Amino acid sequence: MKMTTDLPVLLQSFFADRLMRQRRVSPHTIASYRDTFRLLFCFAQRCLNKSPSALSLADLDAPFIGTFLEHLERTRGNSAKSRNLRLTAIRSFFRYASFQEPGQSDNIQRVLAIPSKRHDRRLIDFLTRPEIDAFLSAPDQETWTGRRDYALLLLAIQTGLRLSELIGLHREDVVLETGAHVHCMGKGRKERCTPLTRHTRTVLQTWLEERGGNPTDIAFPNRLGGQFSPDGVQYLVAKHARKAQEACPSLKQKKVTPHVLRHTCAMELLQSGVDPAMIALWLGHDRLETVGIYLDANLTIKEEILAKTTPIPGRIKRYKPGDKLLEFLQAL
Repeated sequence: MKMTTDLPVLLQSFFADRLMRQRRVSPHTIASYRDTFRLLFCFAQRCLNKSPSALSLADLDAPFIGTFLEHLERTRGNSAKSRNLRLTAIRSFFRYASFQEPGQSDNIQRVLAIPSKRHDRRLIDFLTRPEIDAFLSAPDQETWTGRRDYALLLLAIQTGLRLSELIGLHREDVVLETGAHVHCMGKGRKERCTPLTRHTRTVLQTWLEERGGNPTDIAFPNRLGGQFSPDGVQYLVAKHARKAQEACPSLKQKKVTPHVLRHTCAMELLQSGVDPAMIALWLGHDRLETVGIYLDANLTIKEEILAKTTPIPGRIKRYKPGDKLLEFLQAL
């Protein structure tokens, strides 16, 4: 491949050749990387007084990238986790550039050596069974949108599909014959089939009959008949969560999002005694270690483990005050 010092050409090649053609990454990853470089180039335009098209790879040295990352946290108020995601995109580009621009290896290696920032990891949120019942009772099933929302939310909790997988489902992806399941193209372009319970199958069958359309149509369309945006699903989840708070006040302490519904599915499986390896397979996780976040958040399982341990012997002694006169003499 011809070497180039032209940053715009290099970046376009990175997106079109490396990400889209070779790695075939998801649209979500493309959008995330795109936004990272938009922010980076706008920052460079202000700081270096150069338009993005006039930038060179040498302009994006390690000190400048470090200043950009500080800007994300201090000026834009991004969390350390968001900062690390931006750094991941930048590293990916510079790894690609290391093969295309060997003459820039010193600068590239310095950028690649920028460390991720450590951050606190909170326990995940998930819904308990009473919260699930209240949440699924929130949609008004006397309306078309209410029946759609109920079917969508029930499917999300029972299958644990990611948000992108939910909104991308077509009618033909929902198989309702013997061995009912949903088929999706998951993260990393991995195909996955998730079985449906009898109740979920019945609800989906009723909804898809009402929805009508062709096999290639979106299973859960928005009001205009098109595909939901991620923000659209997040809005309806939050709306029904607010309504569910009236029947289940504990929901007021939780921020319910589509990903919380995915966590809820995992916790339901875990509490039912499903092996963590099977949960990882069910959810489409690459690594078994990822399931550890559910074990960390499940206090019931930890209490069951504690009940199986042998108590440590010993008795606590009651405090007895010493004699004041002896204390006086001891202090002399």
